[in-house]
Amino acid sequence: MNRGIPKLVVSVPTQELADSLQPELDDVEMLVWDMESPAPRDALDIVVPPYMSMSTVIPRLAEVRTRLVQSQSIGYEGIEQHLPPGHVFANASSVHETSTAELALALSLAAQRRIPTYVRAQDEHRWAPEFSQSLADRRILLLGYGGVGKAVAARLAPFEVELTVVASRARIEDGMPVHSVDELPGLLPSAEILLVTLPGGESTKHIVDDAVLSALPDGALVVNVGRGPLIDTDALVDHVRRGRIRSALDVTDPEPLPEDHPLWSLPGSLVVPHIGGASSAMKPRTVRLIRTQIDRMLAGEPPLNVVYKS
Repeated sequence: MNRGIPKLVVSVPTQELADSLQPELDDVEMLVWDMESPAPRDALDIVVPPYMSMSTVIPRLAEVRTRLVQSQSIGYEGIEQHLPPGHVFANASSVHETSTAELALALSLAAQRRIPTYVRAQDEHRWAPEFSQSLADRRILLLGYGGVGKAVAARLAPFEVELTVVASRARIEDGMPVHSVDELPGLLPSAEILLVTLPGGESTKHIVDDAVLSALPDGALVVNVGRGPLIDTDALVDHVRRGRIRSALDVTDPEPLPEDHPLWSLPGSLVVPHIGGASSAMKPRTVRLIRTQIDRMLAGEPPLNVVYKS
């Protein structure tokens, strides 16, 4: 192996990520490029953009030739509007499923067991026990059975829930019966928790609309760890304000949620600021994916997770 002449040139957005990758990568020149400044080379084999700022930095790729643009996010809706011509774009499938599934359970448990109420009582130094709903024995309707949905289902298994899964098409997958989205209206009236993990995009926008929310029973909980526009926010606010529905949201529409938005303060509303993937689980899985893409490129194999070519 020739260690003097790199076979690949890879850019990553932070020195920390470069340091995590470099020790085990021979034949690779690792550059740090935050994509705010001009490209360090005319050609880069792999570019890893910064996390959560894709739309603002992706136009920089017009300055450089690449073989692969490796996102750190699972979602890629709207990428066709921002990615300059001539690039291959891969999403970060396998990176965020673990962390996002953890948060889905955390939001469900927090809302069911009234944790926000107890946090407020603690702030006021009040001892205020209340009877609450368990997660156990609940009828959960999981809308979406991709990577995140499967990770959520796996983590729900020990919680003694009654789980029904809905996705784009009906099938049996790994022993799990999956209902078609066409069957959703008939499944909603018995769902005590609607847990949404779908990707964004025009095909799923407002899939949870007023009709869906109206079909849920009184007191149902809606948990969204997918994308904000999956839910019609105005309809959700109406149902939560009337006390018919509760919500626990990692993602919102609009996002960030404006300071004066009613979802911040309505009883029965729990909001966290799109932190599904933002945990210590992200970094090692990001490093693993980038290393895999580098190994595949060095071996002449196609990259994983390619979702768009401009």
